[in-house]
Amino acid sequence: QVQLVESGGGLVQAGGSLTLSCAASGSIFSINRMGWYRQAPGKQRELVAVMPTTGNTNYADSVKGRFAISGDNARGTVTLQMNSLKPEDTAVYYCGAVLASTYDRAYKNYWGQGTQVTVSS
Repeated sequence: QVQLVESGGGLVQAGGSLTLSCAASGSIFSINRMGWYRQAPGKQRELVAVMPTTGNTNYADSVKGRFAISGDNARGTVTLQMNSLKPEDTAVYYCGAVLASTYDRAYKNYWGQGTQVTVSS
C-alpha cells in the first residue's frame, strides 16, 4: 500500500510564507514525478508545481517567482516553499505523485489527504 502524507499549511496573512511537506511511503517501486496541486472552493483542482524525476520543474503562472518546489523523488519527499502569499492562494493543497508500486509496477496517480492553506487580507 502506498501513502502520501502532507504536513504544513495553516493560516497566514497576505505577504507571509508557508512551507508544505510531503512524504511518500509504502511499497514503492519507482516514482515518475511528485508535485503539488490545489483546489479552491467551487473550482477544479489545478497544478501548482511539479517535479519530474527527469526534466524541468513546472509551475503554474500564478505562482511563478513566489513558490519553489524541491525534494528528492528517489526518497519520495517533496516540499513547497510559498512566499508572498496572496488571498487568492487560499485553497486545499494536495500532494500528488505518479508512481509504480511493487505490486504491479504500473504507474498510477496517488494523492495525499490535503492540507488547508488560508491567506487573510
